[in-house]
Amino acid sequence: MMGRNGLSRAGGFRPENLGQNALALIGNVCFTFFVLMVLIFTIIAATYEPEDPLFHPSTKMSNFLTSQSNATFKPDSSVVKTGEDFMLPNQTAFNTFINISDVVIPTIVEEGIGNGNGADGEAEEKSERCDGPVDCRDPEVFHLLMKKAIEQFKDIHFYRFGKPVRGSNDTTCDMAWRFRPKEGKSASFYKDYRRFTIARSENCTFSVAGIGDYHTGVNARKRKNKHQKPGFEKKSTKEDSTLLPVVGETVNDDLPVVESERSFSQGKYLIYNGGGDRCKNMNHYLWSFLCALGEAQYLNRTLVMDLTICLNSIYTSSNQDEEGKDFRFYFDFEHLTEASSVLDQAQFWEDWGKWHKKDRLGLYLVEDHKVTPMKLAEVSDSVIMRKFGSVEPDNYWYRVCEGETESVIQRPWHLLWKSRRLMDIVSAISSKLNWDYDSVHIERGEKARNKNLWPNLDADTSPDALLSTLGNKIEEGRQVYIATNEPETSFFDPLKDKYSTHFLDEYKDLWDENSEWYSETTKLYRGVPVEFDGYMRGSVDTEVFLRGKKQIETFNDLTNDCKDGVNTCNAAAS
Repeated sequence: MMGRNGLSRAGGFRPENLGQNALALIGNVCFTFFVLMVLIFTIIAATYEPEDPLFHPSTKMSNFLTSQSNATFKPDSSVVKTGEDFMLPNQTAFNTFINISDVVIPTIVEEGIGNGNGADGEAEEKSERCDGPVDCRDPEVFHLLMKKAIEQFKDIHFYRFGKPVRGSNDTTCDMAWRFRPKEGKSASFYKDYRRFTIARSENCTFSVAGIGDYHTGVNARKRKNKHQKPGFEKKSTKEDSTLLPVVGETVNDDLPVVESERSFSQGKYLIYNGGGDRCKNMNHYLWSFLCALGEAQYLNRTLVMDLTICLNSIYTSSNQDEEGKDFRFYFDFEHLTEASSVLDQAQFWEDWGKWHKKDRLGLYLVEDHKVTPMKLAEVSDSVIMRKFGSVEPDNYWYRVCEGETESVIQRPWHLLWKSRRLMDIVSAISSKLNWDYDSVHIERGEKARNKNLWPNLDADTSPDALLSTLGNKIEEGRQVYIATNEPETSFFDPLKDKYSTHFLDEYKDLWDENSEWYSETTKLYRGVPVEFDGYMRGSVDTEVFLRGKKQIETFNDLTNDCKDGVNTCNAAAS
């Protein structure tokens, strides 16, 4: 009886019911697992913040840009890199610099004999040469200036000299040249133009009495002209150097315009509208912008871009996000328009309002970032507009380039160069240091005060420790440029006993109200003065540091602390 009753109460475990019970149990476990995963995903989505793609150490960033991965963020807060930083140096172009032996100064006697004027003519010409204004077009003067420049600036290579022009008076000539530092690491050329003071001896021979500072020869500054023959260069450099950045040329900020109604109507356009990228830090902005530009290139469409930027509070003196900044303050818009197809958003909508109804132009709206560019390849409408919502992070532009799109859309890094105005400030500082200096990056600030994460940084970057460490790395008496976030540069005064130290703020004249940069950016901003903000300062400071002959970094070189805090060195290296 007892056995039967027991079996009766446990009837659910009879052999014929085992399959049903097993299925029910599996179903319950799967449902519980599903609910748990939904909960975890919801928490991750609510707390997710995008990581920084562009602040990477040079070696890591090089691997990042050349890898097949196109959508994965790797956070780092160091050097901001743009496309020109990863161009391979063109050794053919760089090796064809002008030697002093290439410059042969013609003699006055040869010119006199060959002109056929006779004794009277020679006497008259000699009188003009001795008593009249210096003829800057005279071949003898031209060759003299070239030779003097090569002798004076020993740490740069010259690649092209422009023909001299009259300076500020009868005894000065302005001359421009293209150059790069002998130990330069970047694939760029630079342009300088200086004022030469010419002296004449009693026997009418010319000599150079003085050379002005960087960019003093303003009369020799002119818009580059592809059809103009240069004054003097080696023939093999012309084609080899065509695609390399040239810092110091006149910047053209003009917006591209559509030539006619027909051209506009025949065009195909891509617009990104809305989204959560506004006012994010600059590397987030670049990551999303280059995704949009990459999609436009894939679809063979013109990208309609908003040239206004909201500058994140980490770069502003007000510590508030600031709207209304201009893309052209920070990046080379001229290069972008020459190398790709882009239009200003304001100009586009003005043209669209005039012609879209008349010419029956279609607009294809896409409101889901999961709609891939591959699915849009066959869209025939004049405009494809991606409209992004208000929920982060799904409204970030870069989400378009994730997933299966990652292997198809390549971000066109080569199209994005730094502002040539900012790089001209870099060139000016380096020139004031004669391109012959070493550089040290010293990070202190919050990290030096946080002994839990960086226990040794404060002590390792103290003046006494720096003198000891740098003594083994940099020769005494050298010029040393210090890039640092230490607000009081007097903190480093003890280093002056061994080195000639220099800091960014020593060169404020390059961006103050009397500077070329101030004048040009104010004109660009329709008469409103432009602040030399934190992003610009960081960009210039970093680029000057990178042009030092020796470059000493805080982490690895000055301290054994890990860049991202205790126990993160291995993670940072991986």
